[in-house]
Amino acid sequence: MNETSLTQLSGQLDGELLRPGAPGYDQARTVWNAMVDHHPAAIVRCAGVADVAAAVRTARETGLEIGVRCGGHSVLGHSVPDGGLMIDLTPMGGVTVDPARRLARVQGGTLLGALDVAAQAHGLATTAGNVSHTGVGGLTLGGGMGWLARQYGLSCDNVESYELVTATGEIVRASATEHPDLYWGLRGGGGNFGVVTEFVFRLHPTGTRTLLAELDFPSDRGLEVLAGWRDLNAAAPRRATFTAGVGGTGATVTVGYVWVGDPDEGRGLLPALRGLGRPVDERVGELSYVELQTREDAIERHAIRHYNNGRYLRDFPDAAIEAFLLRGTPDGRGDFLPGVGLQAWGGAIAEVGDDDTAFGHRTAVFEWGVGIGWTDPAEDDARLTVARRAAAAMDPYASGVYVNSLTDRGAEAVRRAYPPAKLARLTRLKTAWDPDNVFHLNANIRPDAA
Repeated sequence: MNETSLTQLSGQLDGELLRPGAPGYDQARTVWNAMVDHHPAAIVRCAGVADVAAAVRTARETGLEIGVRCGGHSVLGHSVPDGGLMIDLTPMGGVTVDPARRLARVQGGTLLGALDVAAQAHGLATTAGNVSHTGVGGLTLGGGMGWLARQYGLSCDNVESYELVTATGEIVRASATEHPDLYWGLRGGGGNFGVVTEFVFRLHPTGTRTLLAELDFPSDRGLEVLAGWRDLNAAAPRRATFTAGVGGTGATVTVGYVWVGDPDEGRGLLPALRGLGRPVDERVGELSYVELQTREDAIERHAIRHYNNGRYLRDFPDAAIEAFLLRGTPDGRGDFLPGVGLQAWGGAIAEVGDDDTAFGHRTAVFEWGVGIGWTDPAEDDARLTVARRAAAAMDPYASGVYVNSLTDRGAEAVRRAYPPAKLARLTRLKTAWDPDNVFHLNANIRPDAA
């Protein structure tokens, strides 16, 4: 490692460069998943795009591996390069809203909660994920699902433009008219093409009110209830996103929906949902949109051990319902069984042309997911084994995997996230913009001959 280059970099920064042992170093390298305990050789806490460009150039000069941190939610810890250079965007967390034009200018280190709060001050919002301490950057570059997606498309469908630092340290802007090839790839292709330092999002007049409805049924009625819920979803209006889940104990099956808009209108779906039978418990209530967006924050909290995985489902036949309920076991019972869930797709997501963005799988009807959190390292193997078994049980019904849910490394994992023609186009784009695969700590699309 070239110490002179790092010293020179430190003098160029508006932000700061942290080395091991420095105050703030351990805090900056600590991410969401407590299983990740990597030690970068240096961390650049970037104050602006010039700092990012300088960090990329220095990493290339010194041969340091690059990791890019925004929210730090990668299960695999991609943002923390062990022995490399971490480009930490978290100081770049500003949001500027233009309510007249319904646009939000969002810095690359912004968390979803900051975007939601700034836009909701004007009764506006754009599609964002369901945990407010997730980074805007990682979510959006992979596609970005949220409670508004059935109305307005994925997060990536709502980006007007990107400001990006390339593998050579050049600062470029990508939009429908500027570098349209790169604009295509950034909408679902992950962090393969550079470091995004600014997003411009379209906002929508959503209002500030939502409705949440959840009904719990005994597990022995799970097949019948989920089949009825599936059929109701097929006719659901776009403001409703149907959800279902089975908790770790497997004692109950929960079905319901999230409604973004006038809660009184949302209550119009309740009679049909209640028509599925007598629940053992029911939760129906109004939340502000910001409350809805922070509802899962504590479940997905920092400083514990995490594993997430997911699958896209083009349909949900009775055999898939049975696999969903059993979670990879013969009888739905066992130690450390994970909770699993479903979230409805369709609507505006499916109306974007398949060739319009790098994101695939727009024909999905549901997204299946498993997420577990625990604190004892001695439980790692057992918990990972049962969670992976639950995911494998859904494979016969899956059409692909969300790139942000990939928990395996390598080309085979990436092939599960992108159909062959789309992956070929992404490979050509990667070869053009990052032929040396500088940005490879991600769901990596390798350039030709790399």
